[in-house]
Amino acid sequence: TIWLARVAFRRAPALPPEPERPGRFAVIIPAWDESAVIGAMVQRLLATMQHPHFLLFVGAYPNDLATQEAVRSVADARVRLVVTSRPGPTTKADCLNHLWRAVLAEEAGGGRFKAIVLHDAEDVVHPQSLSVYDRHMPGLAMVQLPVVPLIDRRARWVSGHYADEFAQAHAKDMLVRAVLPICVAVVLSVAAVGVIALISPAAALEYRTIDE
Repeated sequence: TIWLARVAFRRAPALPPEPERPGRFAVIIPAWDESAVIGAMVQRLLATMQHPHFLLFVGAYPNDLATQEAVRSVADARVRLVVTSRPGPTTKADCLNHLWRAVLAEEAGGGRFKAIVLHDAEDVVHPQSLSVYDRHMPGLAMVQLPVVPLIDRRARWVSGHYADEFAQAHAKDMLVRAVLPICVAVVLSVAAVGVIALISPAAALEYRTIDE
């Protein structure tokens, strides 16, 4: 803590300037059995995000009609529902592979995205997050923002565990990584994901079914 206060905070790089033209982002959200939360999550993100150019790609399964309906009910031109080819649950990687292919198809007809942003169905997304990514890319290939867990007082053991974990990882470890030449990311430039796809030509991310 003393090192963080005396060294890390002072070495942290300044926020880069805004780009001349705002970048276009693809936000991908894998969802299995998320009908209770995905609609509200998507609506809030669309209503509050302070960035002009982004699309949401939500992955759902053919046998999860409730989640599909929750996504369709949003009825916004910035939302793309991507239904996987196999019934769920499989794995998050499988759903992400379908989302990745949908992003590539969108790029073929509508221009390249600056980066791909990964979120979970229950996330409460900060309104300025895309603007922060826009400032840091392409100077950085990958960017991660800290997560603040929301405490559920009805489930103190679970939410308390997450609070402790994120306090350590995002209030300390992430600050150290920002100073050192190390990067762990949830937001990847399209070029970075393309490199992953070249390493594994069959898919951008490892794929296994849940029964394998």
